[in-house]
Amino acid sequence: MQVVETDRVIIVGAGLGALYAALKLAPHPVVMISPEVLGEGASSAWAQGGVAAAMDSADSPESHAADTVKAGAGTVNPTVADLVTREARDYILDLTTMGTPFDRTEDGDYVLSREAAHSFARVVRVKGDQAGAQIMAALIAQVRETPSIQVLEGTMASDLELSHGRVTGVVIQEADDGRSGPVLLRGAAVLLAGGGSGGLYALTTNPPRIRGQVIGMAARAGALIADAEFVQFHPTAMDVGEDPAPLATEALRGEGAILINKHGERFMQAIHPDAELAPRDIVARAIYAEVKAGNRPMLDTREVLGEAIKARFPAVAEYCARNGIDPAVDPIPVAPAAHYHMGGIATDTQGCATLKGLWVCGEASSTGLHGANRLASNGLLEALVFARICAQGIAQSLTGVADAVTLNITFSNDGTPPAPEAVQALRQTMTQNVGVVRDHDGLTHALVTIAALEDAHGDSPSFLNMCATATLIAAGALVRQESRGAHERSDFPDPADGPGQRSEMYLTDALAVRAQACKELS
Repeated sequence: MQVVETDRVIIVGAGLGALYAALKLAPHPVVMISPEVLGEGASSAWAQGGVAAAMDSADSPESHAADTVKAGAGTVNPTVADLVTREARDYILDLTTMGTPFDRTEDGDYVLSREAAHSFARVVRVKGDQAGAQIMAALIAQVRETPSIQVLEGTMASDLELSHGRVTGVVIQEADDGRSGPVLLRGAAVLLAGGGSGGLYALTTNPPRIRGQVIGMAARAGALIADAEFVQFHPTAMDVGEDPAPLATEALRGEGAILINKHGERFMQAIHPDAELAPRDIVARAIYAEVKAGNRPMLDTREVLGEAIKARFPAVAEYCARNGIDPAVDPIPVAPAAHYHMGGIATDTQGCATLKGLWVCGEASSTGLHGANRLASNGLLEALVFARICAQGIAQSLTGVADAVTLNITFSNDGTPPAPEAVQALRQTMTQNVGVVRDHDGLTHALVTIAALEDAHGDSPSFLNMCATATLIAAGALVRQESRGAHERSDFPDPADGPGQRSEMYLTDALAVRAQACKELS
């Protein structure tokens, strides 16, 4: 394998956390591994809601932290919740300085939206549903103007190199089809800032490449994975047959949109006191039940927004238009879709994984902030906070500011791409058996299927990463014999007694659970 040495810090990913960390590392030289052109294919750019922060004078970081802990169903680390919410306001101001055009009132205050399980309106947004795209655009403009940052677009990571238990490099290849031969890139430090794993599911709101590869890569290298079973299903993905599914932002419900079924019946009021603004896991399960009953659940914005939805929520209006829906006249069909992975690579409060020399931020990490059910719009905030923490830690580990040369990497043509039919089989298995509602038989069947797929198609490192993450999710779900937050077991419908416990699992542990499942069904 070709080996390339560099004095640059290697950042795997190109979303909000990766961009922000690269900027905070300047003038230390950085190379970003970006599968797509910057701004395309990152979950951050697709985020509609915004960034949660206590900006109102009546609100407080303490209230924000309390809401975070409550939504997380007993498994949030309160120290992390305090850490992240305490400085949230500063990040909004920093992003504003960088050029993010947050919505403002005539008096210059930030427009604040209320989303599910928040006790205050504290979600700072851009043009209704454009927060992710606009924040990314502002940061990308800064990155393009920062000479210390090189971006390898069209490149993806597939493996980590370890030397004496320390991460020393990243194996990369071209991202177009996975056919390029691997190149080992060794750098000054490694930060994983890739996406989550929503694309492992057949029904997802995530960009096509977000299929657990970064988590799987770290797991295969021996990193500890936490809370793998906690996958958040967004309640209101648009049920229009698209892959990935367009998202009807939660801010619509914050504006007063209601959920009805094909009979015109509003069903959330009987399920939770907060109705449509109940925690996401509760709303997702209620909508899932309507889907399973054949009741065609829909989001009704007609009365509260009418024609105004087209100007105030342009992304939603565009999704509706291309699917022949007029949201001023028609309710929007919805279904739960895999949206955000609360679990991931376990990190401490410094963003360090259990492997020496490896930092992680963003959705691929599991910091303890989200628990069993992420509070709406805390995802982008967490990415920002830990991106800066990781950047500071990496900078302290470096001996000085190097003068790194620009990388010019040439790939061979002897790689092995994932088989499309295997990827689709994996995604279908995850949706059918490791989805909104789970049970022993379905999870066991999923693990057996994943093992068979991996055995047949394990010559592709990218597919091995997908299978590793899928195995961790399913194994964690099988071991957790309770229902908690986004993890719903129909055969264990109640939470376990006592305080909630976070889960921790190495890939070797998950593979042992998988082997037992295969033995059970053999």
